[in-house]
Amino acid sequence: MHIPDGYLGPQTYIPMYAVFAGFISVAIKKLKEKLTTRFVPYLGMATAFTFLIMMFNVPIPGGTTGHAVGAAIVGIILGPWVALIAVSIALIIQALIFGDGGITAIGANCFNMAIVMPFVAVWVFNLIRQNSDNPVRLRWAAFFSGYISLNIAAIVTAFMFGIQPIIAKSPEGTPLYSPYPLKIAIPAMATEHLVLFGIVEGVITMLIFSYFYKNQKDIIFSLK
Repeated sequence: MHIPDGYLGPQTYIPMYAVFAGFISVAIKKLKEKLTTRFVPYLGMATAFTFLIMMFNVPIPGGTTGHAVGAAIVGIILGPWVALIAVSIALIIQALIFGDGGITAIGANCFNMAIVMPFVAVWVFNLIRQNSDNPVRLRWAAFFSGYISLNIAAIVTAFMFGIQPIIAKSPEGTPLYSPYPLKIAIPAMATEHLVLFGIVEGVITMLIFSYFYKNQKDIIFSLK
């Protein structure tokens, strides 16, 4: 789901940088207010975990890749604002050092995976949980939070691709950036994530949640 350079025009990636800057500034402010010595290792581990899991990229049609992200479980355990910071750090390192995701697309990639995913995941988790402490219900809530949030992020990414031929084209009508229209980009991204990557994200989210629920229940943000 990492968008490379050259697929988004400035009409898209500049506003995405601005949106990301606004969110990250709020996230940093919130983190400073709540950061404790006990919390620091979890932030580091969350960043390392998301960095590692996103390195397993599988190319898919539409000019991008599919993979698990880990943002859902980080959002559920540590909160969406912490997830925003952890996933953003991982994405920025990947782009600057490993060339995984474009420099111009950092804002868009962070919006899709570090903002959309954790906030949707926490919302879905709470919606399914319904204040219940039933372990089975909580595990399914964790699964669907990962599954749904990844698919929403994938569709948002596909939308960014799909609008490029509409908003950025030459006088002759040739697309200047991503050439794939919405009717190609959205099905390509949605299908792969609905049938494969979303399930992987859901299973990972459920398994890690189950571990923390059994061993460190007191730190889980979404249960407070």
